[in-house]
Amino acid sequence: MLTRILAAVVLILVLIVALLFAPGYVAAVVVGLMCGIGSYELLYRTGLVKNWRLNVYSAVMAFCVSVWSYCGAPYAPAMIGIFVYTLLLFVEMLASGLKRKFTDVALCLFSGVVIPFMLTALVRILAMPGGKFLIFLPFLMAFLSDTGAYFVGVFMGKHKLCPLISPKKSVEGFVGGILTAVAGMLLFAVILQRHFLFEVNYFLALVYGLLGAVGGVMGDLTMSVIKRQVGIKDYGNLIPGHGGILDRFDSVMITAPLTEALLLIVPFMV
Repeated sequence: MLTRILAAVVLILVLIVALLFAPGYVAAVVVGLMCGIGSYELLYRTGLVKNWRLNVYSAVMAFCVSVWSYCGAPYAPAMIGIFVYTLLLFVEMLASGLKRKFTDVALCLFSGVVIPFMLTALVRILAMPGGKFLIFLPFLMAFLSDTGAYFVGVFMGKHKLCPLISPKKSVEGFVGGILTAVAGMLLFAVILQRHFLFEVNYFLALVYGLLGAVGGVMGDLTMSVIKRQVGIKDYGNLIPGHGGILDRFDSVMITAPLTEALLLIVPFMV
């Protein structure tokens, strides 16, 4: 437990420095490296795709998605990058005869494009007006709901939420996580209004917390399903006590793009 807490503290400090105090390109590089490592974890650590060239293509593409997000998400580079990446995957499949299956290509596209696009919402949020404040939202929703669910589940959990996927998760913990995330979002809204003079909509802050908590659990369970199917405990051991990038940021994989979408459609602060 101590190792897990210390690793979490160090990780949070690194992210704060990268996202709040360092130049924007540093945040893009950090998130890009996270995406590249996550791509490797999903393909190689699971044993789903162990071809080293496909892993390299996917890790590089994942990093490029972060750079693309930092540059303002222009259309043309995205189309060119995805075209070249997909072409490389098709060439590998054709060159292998019948050995390389289309499912390998689909897995590479998911790990090299889809997941990085979702995680690099962090870079795009940071570039928004007030991004230095907004960047806290996906982490608050993911980590507060996770923490609340853990402690409520430990002391009050009696009914299993998804016993086949994540035996330790309980219905009581799920509800506790939602309440914790909502309370955290409302407190954050109060701080923004009183100390930083933003105009906030408390009802929307509540909605953010509710949707974020549910989305975080969905991300957690989704990545857990993959681990159960391939028979591994963790995606990696990069973060002591937590596992790999995908183990720690599985919830953020959903809360980050969800936050981005909500901010674009119904911003809760101005």
